[in-house]
Amino acid sequence: MGWVRGGDGMEIAALDPRHGVIFYTLAAGKAERPEFVRRQECLHCHHGNSTMGVPGIFVGSVFPNAAGMPVRSGAIITDHRTPFPDRWGGWYVNAAHGQQKDRSNAIAPDPAEPRALHTAGKQNLRSLAREFTADGYLSPVSDIVALMTFEHQTNMTNFLTRLAWLSKTGAVADAEIEAAASYMLFAGEAPLAQPVEGVSSFTGTFPARGPRDSQGRSLRDFDLQKRLFRYPLSYMVYSAAFDALPGVVRERLHRRIYAGLAANPERQAIVEILRDTKPDLPAWWR
Repeated sequence: MGWVRGGDGMEIAALDPRHGVIFYTLAAGKAERPEFVRRQECLHCHHGNSTMGVPGIFVGSVFPNAAGMPVRSGAIITDHRTPFPDRWGGWYVNAAHGQQKDRSNAIAPDPAEPRALHTAGKQNLRSLAREFTADGYLSPVSDIVALMTFEHQTNMTNFLTRLAWLSKTGAVADAEIEAAASYMLFAGEAPLAQPVEGVSSFTGTFPARGPRDSQGRSLRDFDLQKRLFRYPLSYMVYSAAFDALPGVVRERLHRRIYAGLAANPERQAIVEILRDTKPDLPAWWR
């Protein structure tokens, strides 16, 4: 859900496990019968190259000018593979992340240098009180760990939606399975040069939602020292979008994930976690 302070309504992106993300608005004014209105125009940005050709969601990083507007060049889509210096342009971010610099909390004030962000004093901000007035928002923080998790989840959602769409044509190539499985296994994840620390309760509440195996382990457990998660297999394996994949496609994805775990130092732990927490695993996995 999204809302711009002073705006005339809320924007909602709802994930249909088989069809992808569907977009709605809800008017802010009081109404006897509030209604969600489906908005096809959202697909101008949310169905294309940014979302792998399916209705989806994404996190962007831009170079905002003094008025907060992004310049035309330099905008990118980010996920867990994006190097730290390229993330969160145009975003407010609360964090403690050492000397790892990013694009957050900064603008490029000189029109002659639209990609020269003034980041001095804008990194490692535990509070945004000096940056803007948070009154009227549900939370005064924009937690870095929540944003890193969100980046992973947005593109994972698009990968699963793409597999579902391609399966309708009966043409899911091995390369598509490989790409989705590699992303689920955090292949190519940008390593953390220094530990990252959030500033809200998210680092505790997200893992607490489990599920957990008999030894108390979960795919939601964070690492935040060298990488995002302790056990590098996406928690989206429990999602409705994953479970809604056609049986043949899901089987192929399961096999590719299992094969990909062979070289993973955390293989045994991940296999045990899934055996305890995902009852619909293929029999051969067990």
